[in-house]
Amino acid sequence: MPERNNDLLRKKIYIIIFRSDTPAGKLFDLTLLFLILLSIFSVALESVATFRRDYLTYIHIIEWTCTIFFTIEYALRIYAINRPKQYIFSFYGLIDLVAFLPTYLSFFITGTQFLVVVRAFRLLRVFRILKLSRFLSEGNILKQALQNSMYKIVVFLATVLTLVIIMGTIMYLIEGPNNGFENIPISIYWAIVTITTVGYGDVSPQSPLGQFFASILMIMGYGIIAVPTGIVSVEMAKATELAKKRCPACRAPIYDSEANFCSNCGVNLKQIQTNAEAHHTPHRPL
Repeated sequence: MPERNNDLLRKKIYIIIFRSDTPAGKLFDLTLLFLILLSIFSVALESVATFRRDYLTYIHIIEWTCTIFFTIEYALRIYAINRPKQYIFSFYGLIDLVAFLPTYLSFFITGTQFLVVVRAFRLLRVFRILKLSRFLSEGNILKQALQNSMYKIVVFLATVLTLVIIMGTIMYLIEGPNNGFENIPISIYWAIVTITTVGYGDVSPQSPLGQFFASILMIMGYGIIAVPTGIVSVEMAKATELAKKRCPACRAPIYDSEANFCSNCGVNLKQIQTNAEAHHTPHRPL
């Protein structure tokens, strides 16, 4: 009996914490979102000198109340789930852990309490809580586009990194320490600032030859900025087109064109497609 009661308790906690399709679950999640916003707001106020001087005690009360709540919530999530490791090392599990650790670390390292702003990541649950399926769908399209763009962008960044190293070294040889290019790392920093069109102006070439190379790098910068934008835009268009493809059984979006099974209902997509093609293939006359 005690074991059965324990299982029932875990099940109730699981429904409340992990599911938002029940009144208790939705109330819990909305309370959680309210406390997240309240804690972020209190940390922001603590950084203001006048509020810190006049209301520091109240700010600390709010912060510790939220921290204790998040700590208990984290422990309950681990207790209620069947596979604790799967939750602990998941994206939301790590964010939930980091959400309350900075407050405890503030006992040992001054200023770490301001890191609780990472709790803002927990606001991503609002899409699940409010069942904003349209936003979830668009978020999946963006995720798919970024994943498909990753290798191209890595190659692009590696090319840009090689370019700035070469240009930074050349500028170090041309300008030298007398013109602010004291070493190659500083020269590479100048090349990065220039090619990204930021232009801080803390280091600038003085010689005509250095200004000529700087002009080339500036012009290249405009073209380089457009490359990752174009890569992601193309993949966004492809992902949006793929999102129009839906599972014949449950009508859920199919984001991977090479998927063999539906991620929602598990139906064999290739088998359905083969059967459909066989059904519509006209018979040749003898």
